[in-house]
Amino acid sequence: MNSLSYSLSKDSILFNSQDEKFKSPFGATASGENVTFRMLTDISINCLEVSLILKNDKEYEIALIKNGIEKTGDRDYQVWSLNFITPMIAKTIFYHFKLKIGNYNTVFYYGNNSLALGGIGEIYESYPVDYQITLFYKNNSSPNWFKNSVVYQIFPDRFYNGNRDQKINSPKDNSFIYAKWTDTPMYIKNSKNEIARWDFFGGNLKGITQKVSYLKSLNIGTLYLNPIFEASSNHRYDTNNYHQIDPILGTFKDFKNMVKECKKNKIAIILDGVFNHTGKNSLYFKSAIQSTSSPFYPWYRFSKYPCEYDSWWGIKDLPCVNELEPSFFKYVIQGKQSVLNHWMRTGIKGWRLDVADELPSFFIESFRYKCKSIDSESIIIGEVWEDASNKISYGQRREYFNGRQLDSVMNYPLRTYLLNFYNGSIDSETLCKYMNSLKENYPRENYYSLYNLLGSHDVKRIKTSVKEIVKASLIDFKYYEPATTRILKSLSLIQFTLPGVPVIYYGDEVGLEGEKDPDNRRTFPWGREDEDLLKWYRKISCLRDSSKVLKEGEIKFFSPHPDLFAFVRFFPNSKDFIGVITNRNPHKSKIFKLNLKEFLGQFSNNITTDIYRWNDPLIIPTDSSTDFPIKIPPLKTLLFSSKRV
Repeated sequence: MNSLSYSLSKDSILFNSQDEKFKSPFGATASGENVTFRMLTDISINCLEVSLILKNDKEYEIALIKNGIEKTGDRDYQVWSLNFITPMIAKTIFYHFKLKIGNYNTVFYYGNNSLALGGIGEIYESYPVDYQITLFYKNNSSPNWFKNSVVYQIFPDRFYNGNRDQKINSPKDNSFIYAKWTDTPMYIKNSKNEIARWDFFGGNLKGITQKVSYLKSLNIGTLYLNPIFEASSNHRYDTNNYHQIDPILGTFKDFKNMVKECKKNKIAIILDGVFNHTGKNSLYFKSAIQSTSSPFYPWYRFSKYPCEYDSWWGIKDLPCVNELEPSFFKYVIQGKQSVLNHWMRTGIKGWRLDVADELPSFFIESFRYKCKSIDSESIIIGEVWEDASNKISYGQRREYFNGRQLDSVMNYPLRTYLLNFYNGSIDSETLCKYMNSLKENYPRENYYSLYNLLGSHDVKRIKTSVKEIVKASLIDFKYYEPATTRILKSLSLIQFTLPGVPVIYYGDEVGLEGEKDPDNRRTFPWGREDEDLLKWYRKISCLRDSSKVLKEGEIKFFSPHPDLFAFVRFFPNSKDFIGVITNRNPHKSKIFKLNLKEFLGQFSNNITTDIYRWNDPLIIPTDSSTDFPIKIPPLKTLLFSSKRV
C-alpha cells in the first residue's frame, strides 16, 4: 500500500463516503437500489477521467461523467458523477476510484483511509484501501419490541438460588459446591491444565423467577440466559441434551413458570443456542464413540476413531458437529420435535447463537427462517466480536446483515472503542471515526438492534476494567473510587443513549468486579449492592425506556476537543433532541461552547435546554448567535435535552 501520493495535495480530490453530497444514500443499501456517487477534482490537477472500481465477486470499472464546475472555498472543482444500481444479490460491495491525471495520463487512486473507517479517504499511487457498501434484501426488519427494550444477561448458576432451604438441586458427580455464596469462583485443573472438577453455587430458575420484580425495577424488557440445557460444566456450553433443562437449574416446570412470570411482566426471554459443538459427555457423542452405526456418528468428524476428532479450539470436551449433516440439521431445525420447535413452543422470543462465525451461513439462514415462521417477531443475535458487516471466517466473507441471517450481534467493538478512549489509546476524533464506521457499515435495522454491551461472561467486568484505567491515570489514591464511579456512570450513560439495545450483564449495575473467566462469573452480591450505582442504572434505564428519540432518533457524533466526545440524538425537522458530552480528562475541566444552531444544525433559536450535572440541573436558554460556555468537570458526562427528562 502506497498512501497519499507526494505529488497531489490532499484536498485536490474530494470524496467522503459518509456525506450524502458525495454518496447517496448514506451507508448500507438495499439490493436493486440506486446509489449516486459524486467526486470533486481541483481543476488545476487536470483530471481527464474518473472511474469507479467495483468489487462484487468480480471486478468492474464504470466511468463517471463530468457534471459541471463547483466552487468549494476559494477553489474551483470539476464535478464527476455516477448513478449506479446495486446488484440484486445482497453481497457486500467494495470499491475505490481510479483517476487519470495530466497530459501523461498518470494514474492515481482514491480509496478509503488507512484505518478503513469510511468517510474522507486518501490518495494512493497503488493498492488503495477499499470502501464498502453493505447490501441487504428489502423488507427484512428487526422486531421493534427488541429495539425498544433494555436487556439483562444472567449466568444462571450465579444469580440467585430460589429454593426455600437454599439447597442445591441435583448436585453433579465429581463436582464441588462452594461453602458460601460470597466465595470467589476458581477452577480446579489437572496436570494437563484441564478442568478436573466443575464448581457450582446453585443459582437456579426459581431464583430468576423470584427476582423478576428486581428486573422490572431496572425497566428490563428482555432477559438473555446463558445456556440452560443439561451439561457437565457450570457454563453449559458443553451441551449433553438439547431437550432437557439442566437438573441443577431445576425442572421444565420451573422453566415454564419463569417464562410465564416474565411474560406477565412484559419481559421476553432469549436462550443461548450452542450448535457448533456438543459436550463430550453428551448422549450424542457417547453414542457416536460406541459404534460407527450410531445415528449420531455422522454428526462428528473423526480423524482416528474413536479417540481423535475435531473439537472447538482443540478442547476435547467440546467435539464439533457437522451442522449441515442432514440428521443434525433436522434434529436442531427441521423436525417436529426439533430443538428449535421444542423451545419456541414454550414462549421464548429468540436466540443468541454461540460462535456464529463457526456456523455455516446456510445453517444460520435456515435457523432464522424456521424461527421467524414460528414467531415472526422472534430475534436472532449472533456472537460476533468484530465489525460483523465485513467479517471473514474460514476464508469466507460472511453476510450476516443481508436480511436473511442475523437481526443483531453482540457489540464488542463498542466496548473496545469506549475503553480505548478513556484509557487514552485513541482520542475523540478517532472514536468518532469508529462510531461513524459502524453506523455506515450496518443496515439501519441491524444498527438499531445492536446488542450494546459493556460486560459479558467472556470479558473482564466493566468495573475492573475501569479501575485499571483509573490506576494508570496518575491521580491521588484517595480519588480512585469516586473516579471509578464517574467513569462507570459516564460509560453507562453513553451506552444507554446510543442507537441499539443497552445490555446489563448481571451485577454490573451494583458494582460487581472480576477479572476474566472464571472471576467475571462471580455470584450476584445480594445485600451488598452499590446502592448509588444501582440508583443510577434505574435512572438511566428509565430515561431510555421513556424516550422515543433514544430508541428511534438519528445520531450525529462530534469531537470538540481530543478529550471531549459528544453526540446528539434527534428527529429530522423536529425540535426534540437529547445530547451527551463527556470529558475523559482525569485532571482538567474543559469548556465546551454550546451553540445549538451550529452544533445541531436544524434546530431553531431559543430552545430551553436542561444540562444535567448528575443531580445539579442547569437551565440554559440558547441563542443561535451566542456560544454558551459550559464547564465539564474531569471524568464527567453531561446530558442536554430539548425538554426535561
